[in-house]
Amino acid sequence: MKVTAGIDVGASSVKTALLGFEGPRPRILALVTERIRKRDLHAVVDGSYQRALDKAGLASSDVNYVASTGAGELVEFRSGHFYGMTSHARGASFLVPEARTVLDIGALHARAIRMNESARVLSYKMTGQCASGSGQFIENIARYLGVPLSEAGDVALHATQPEQPSGICAVLAETDVINMVSRGIQPADILKGIHLSVAHRLVRLLGAAKATSPVLITGGLAQSKGMVEAVREKAAERDLPLEFRTHKHSVQAGALGAALWAEWRMQRLAS
Repeated sequence: MKVTAGIDVGASSVKTALLGFEGPRPRILALVTERIRKRDLHAVVDGSYQRALDKAGLASSDVNYVASTGAGELVEFRSGHFYGMTSHARGASFLVPEARTVLDIGALHARAIRMNESARVLSYKMTGQCASGSGQFIENIARYLGVPLSEAGDVALHATQPEQPSGICAVLAETDVINMVSRGIQPADILKGIHLSVAHRLVRLLGAAKATSPVLITGGLAQSKGMVEAVREKAAERDLPLEFRTHKHSVQAGALGAALWAEWRMQRLAS
């Protein structure tokens, strides 16, 4: 059995995937997500990889190819590197073969990737430098409100009168949130408004990328029911007839894609 590793180094976490190639479809051997939390990045990368090896019962010598994506220069032991958009497209296609668009919501940026049935990227749009379209923005607001990020989406679902910030600038929006709290606006209504504000930018990305269904949501907020619902609401407002899906391994889509590309690279090198 050939074994490949994919390591996706993001702004807030490192994702590692180990795949085994034996038979018609690759087998997931291990998936690990390690939060960075202001720790030494090289140590987080090394720790994530070792945890994946331990989980799969493998040694580093058992891995035939290590592929990085994201901030791949931090993976000093990598065999090769692949771009984030191609890795996410390949990983998304592996998880949901019928997916034709990826909406990757990262900690600092978000991107919409339209692809064909072979995971070839057809168009690609990404948010700018402003953080108001990112997961980090939601995390900052949730922290201010005293709500764990893992619970922010569920809390937002209980909103009765959501209130959105007046502008799209992250700094001004955070000022708006402070004013909302002083006016007695409930945390659920604030978080719902923040999710809708982020979703507005995400849906604009999908429109610019000419997204087609199904759309697989990946990245750190892929498992947030509140975020997924907000994206659906904003897409409906813009009359975008898109079907949105998530997968239990959506967070590791980039790492899975890198591991899949690793096997392709091995084949090319052997030919």
